Amino acid sequence: MDKHSPGLSPETEHTSLPNVFFTHLMPRIQDIAELKATLYVFYLLNRRREYPRFVTYGELSSHSALMVGIEEGALCHALSLVVDQGIISRATLDIDGKPEEAYFLNTESDREAVDNIREGKVPASKVMMPQGNIFTLYEENVGMITPMIAEELKEAEKLYPEQWVKQAFREAVVMNKRNWRYIARILERWANEGKISGEHRRSTKESSPDKYIKGKYGHLVKR
Repeated sequence: MDKHSPGLSPETEHTSLPNVFFTHLMPRIQDIAELKATLYVFYLLNRRREYPRFVTYGELSSHSALMVGIEEGALCHALSLVVDQGIISRATLDIDGKPEEAYFLNTESDREAVDNIREGKVPASKVMMPQGNIFTLYEENVGMITPMIAEELKEAEKLYPEQWVKQAFREAVVMNKRNWRYIARILERWANEGKISGEHRRSTKESSPDKYIKGKYGHLVKR
């Protein structure tokens, strides 16, 4: 091992990449600047909490790790190549009163959100999602958050106690069931059966699950 390499520890953070990167993008990438730009866009998007997630050209060009061996003109060209691949989209947004080139995942929901920002229906400064702990738990233990999953996470964060959420993620990791459906089922079961200090119980005399299955977010428990 390189003596200068820090190695990996159990606490090392990871960046998720969609499978399409390996099956569709990587075989077509010929330029090292394009490869670096693609990886860095995914890296920064993984760290975002806003919806839609985006990273600006200014942010990319300011990261020294990305710019090693790349001139600014080469970065512009590389980002154009990334956009041409069709997985990342680009739009010019008015952010804090000045135009910014922004890069997004090229999904239908993100494109719709970008259109809403462009048309002034949603200010770019108002698209931030709450930086709740549940989002960090998901990214660290499951992977990249999609718009649909983001909505379910926000509702679950309002519906369930924080400690339940942490324990549900922990149980999913232990059972090697790293997906939101499994975690949501754990939370649903605890809400239906009752839960005290991490223990399950079926009796409803001490704690009724009605407060979890009635009201605005009851459909999450009943589904």
